[in-house]
Amino acid sequence: MNTTPRDLVGYGASPPEAHWPGGKRVALQFVINYEEGAENNVLNGDKGSEAFLSEMVGAASHPDRAMAMESLYEYGSRAGFWRLHRLFASRGLPVTVFGVAKALEANPEAVAAMRAADWEIASHGLRWIDYQNVPEEVERAHIAEAIALHETVTGTRPLGWYQGRTSPNTARLVAEEGGFVYDADSYADDVPYWDDKHGRAQLVVPYTLDVNDMKIVAYNGFTEGEQFFRHMRDTYDQLVEEGGRMMSVGLHARIAGKPGRARWVGRFLDHVAQSGEAWIARRIDIARHWQTTHPYAGETT
Repeated sequence: MNTTPRDLVGYGASPPEAHWPGGKRVALQFVINYEEGAENNVLNGDKGSEAFLSEMVGAASHPDRAMAMESLYEYGSRAGFWRLHRLFASRGLPVTVFGVAKALEANPEAVAAMRAADWEIASHGLRWIDYQNVPEEVERAHIAEAIALHETVTGTRPLGWYQGRTSPNTARLVAEEGGFVYDADSYADDVPYWDDKHGRAQLVVPYTLDVNDMKIVAYNGFTEGEQFFRHMRDTYDQLVEEGGRMMSVGLHARIAGKPGRARWVGRFLDHVAQSGEAWIARRIDIARHWQTTHPYAGETT
């Protein structure tokens, strides 16, 4: 008898038919993570500077301002975001933004550009910090504050959630909040699935850490944009061959927003356009499609 709370089986050998619109083989979606200004910083009341996801791989956290790290993050909001915005907007392609509430608050001009492009702005939490050891009551309060601030700065409450640096309580707290169409804090599948472990059927639209520009600033990652392009291309081509799958591409303004890397993202967009096999959609559109095509059929526990 299996008593583990983990689901290690999923859909097994027979994933459901996705029936993507237009008979497309792959549902493809792009995420721009917007975190700049909400990272660890003593100016935000944190104990030290940010040490994660920057050009300074393996940087230490300092108990004071780290000016080089701050400027690397600032590049994302000052320049990188606008380069990615031009890249997608010029092609008329939909994007989902994982927006940290405090970061969105710090740059109204960027939020206005997201809204004008009809991009989905999902919640990336209140702060871009690690919640692994944050007390449950604090994380619950941060989720509520993130939703309220998000609605203030964007005009609508978020319907998608991605904490990113989660705690063991995050999925349950998100399900209990009850207002999210989907939770993206999973990397467990190639298509959406329903999770009813927390008393409510919560749709999960999985994300990715491999088709993600974070691998460019990791010890075990890509060293330049062409490697990232090849991985995006090969992932896409494999999923086209399989059919009925979803592909996520994770981008960060301070990483893929750099000129040489953005150029290869553009080449991938051209590859996808030439294939004609992708339904390029926002994550909320994929979630709504799955709700309609594969509604929850079980009983909550």
